[in-house]
Amino acid sequence: MAAEALRLESKSPSALPDLSVLVPILNEEACLPKLFERLYATLDALGLRYEVIFIDDGSTDRSLALLRSQFEKRPSVTRIVILRRNFGQHAALRAGFQKSRGRYVVTLDADLQNPPEEIAKIVGELDRGFDCVGGVRSTREDSWFRRTASRAANWVRQRTTRIRMTDHGCMLRGYHRSLVDALNRVSDVHTYLPAVAYLLAAKPTEVEVRHEARAGGTSKYSLIKLARLNFDLMTGFSVAPLMFLSVAGVLLSGASGVLVVVLVARRLMLGPEAEGLFTLFAIMFFFIGVVLLGVGLLGEFVARIYQQVRNLPTYLIGSVIEDDETQGNPPQ
Repeated sequence: MAAEALRLESKSPSALPDLSVLVPILNEEACLPKLFERLYATLDALGLRYEVIFIDDGSTDRSLALLRSQFEKRPSVTRIVILRRNFGQHAALRAGFQKSRGRYVVTLDADLQNPPEEIAKIVGELDRGFDCVGGVRSTREDSWFRRTASRAANWVRQRTTRIRMTDHGCMLRGYHRSLVDALNRVSDVHTYLPAVAYLLAAKPTEVEVRHEARAGGTSKYSLIKLARLNFDLMTGFSVAPLMFLSVAGVLLSGASGVLVVVLVARRLMLGPEAEGLFTLFAIMFFFIGVVLLGVGLLGEFVARIYQQVRNLPTYLIGSVIEDDETQGNPPQ
């Protein structure tokens, strides 16, 4: 019923799009031709008024030229947001959310690991009344190490935050306009948008989607960036790491006090001895390591506060390519 209502509204020339699809782009020239072919065919088959918003995140290859060419082919349903430089995937998505106009907003990676044909599943769940729909990759086409690291990160995140996302690495996700408007009001400089959306959603859900091998090019997420993202999730959405260190500090302080008593007693009873010297060094180094970990973690929270207080923009838009005269026309 909801989908039929959207289709009826789509007949009005002045109606806004029913669906906005956001695709961040960074040096994806090898994937774009296949993406265009599959994405537009899928959206045409849905029978809804739609717009595709490509956000160029500082590409240095021919990606922008290919985007311009695609805009010339389908100007009525294509918009291109060009950022001034590379700000990162989630900053690019922020720009896309701000420019989107659809009642539903779906995010999609450009590398075709998230098949565009699966968008129908996301839209179906939004039609059922859910305001936040997360994709869960059924069979991951990634390396064993990457899958294992992802499961470990999910396990830690679920036990340190209130976020219960099965697959935070899947960018095929859907949002209702009410939730998008709420996300656009969030000013946190370190915002992993899917996690924020989950916290703000009134009725979130997940749906299983296919996962394919990358169509071309290389992944923009190195292991360091993935580790940074997971660390950002833990420190950005929970104070559990600080609480853990506080408890650990109390326990270690008690243990060190007991150790001091034992060493003093041995000194008085057995006299000077050097047999336990290296054990003492090992214990001392362990305590130093815990202290350094705590200082680093505390520094991470302080850094977040510092960057938030500076209130610098998370992205800057250089230009937007769109056809204002035909944006209201239905897809061809």
